[in-house]
Amino acid sequence: MNLLLLITHFLNDLEEVKNYSPHTLRNYKMDLYMFKDFLLQRKKMDKITKKEIRSYLAFLTFKGLSKRTTFRHLSTLRSFFKYLMKKKEISLNPIEEIESPKLDKPLPKVLSYKEIKHLFAQPDLSCYLGLRDRCMMELFYSSALRISELAHLNRIDFDPKKLLLRVKGKGKKERIIPVTSNAACFIKSYLNHSERFAEGKPHAEKDQEAIFLNRWGKRLSTRSIDRRFKHYLLKSHLISKATPHTIRHTIATHWLENGMDLKTIQILLGHGSLKTTTIYTHVSKKLKQETYHKAHPLMQKKSLSS
Repeated sequence: MNLLLLITHFLNDLEEVKNYSPHTLRNYKMDLYMFKDFLLQRKKMDKITKKEIRSYLAFLTFKGLSKRTTFRHLSTLRSFFKYLMKKKEISLNPIEEIESPKLDKPLPKVLSYKEIKHLFAQPDLSCYLGLRDRCMMELFYSSALRISELAHLNRIDFDPKKLLLRVKGKGKKERIIPVTSNAACFIKSYLNHSERFAEGKPHAEKDQEAIFLNRWGKRLSTRSIDRRFKHYLLKSHLISKATPHTIRHTIATHWLENGMDLKTIQILLGHGSLKTTTIYTHVSKKLKQETYHKAHPLMQKKSLSS
């Protein structure tokens, strides 16, 4: 088996047929050449078996590579051997029964209440679109909405008397969730703003169903919502710490910190499984540890002496 030639053919296929980016091709080449060098040192170039694959994974671990990097190497090899099977260069796939390492999911980022207040102070409430943007922020934090859920909100979904909101979540599943009185006030102010009905203005209401409208009076898209939030995150210097979805993570963590039970949080977030919601217990624990280390007198003395 001329492994180097097969690798060259595989990379050419990725570039010319599948049109992979130069960056992705570079990663594939680097991974496959490392695998080739490993086999060359072990003099196992003729026939590659599961034993060699497992030895290679152990070698990557010994080198101190992270689980995520090892996962990438294994993914590269899966694609390579799948190609070899397709071209009938091999009759058995040595990687078929080898499981990928389980990756540790990073904890979601959350903001402090102080950072939330700072972010929410960015929109200019004296203008119509600034009021709209602040209204969206309030709703994100009030009810832990996803961007798509916010974009699809209609007037009929908001009950200003009962302070409830009907939300269409993933899989078109509906749930009824509460909104804070503060968020409700912003919604009512935005929906009844005179600029919304100013005839002859480009932003005058053209979609009478949607709550949130763009500058042309039509329903605001998820992409536009994301763009507006990035503008305010950049303005508030929180861009490296947050995304619009961070607000959802933040209020869920704040709910837990203030004594709300996980089952209620699961219902409010629209999670199909309680297991998904338990991630916030780990976030809360991490925050408490960080607060402890920052506030403990002995930790402060240690920091001063260092």
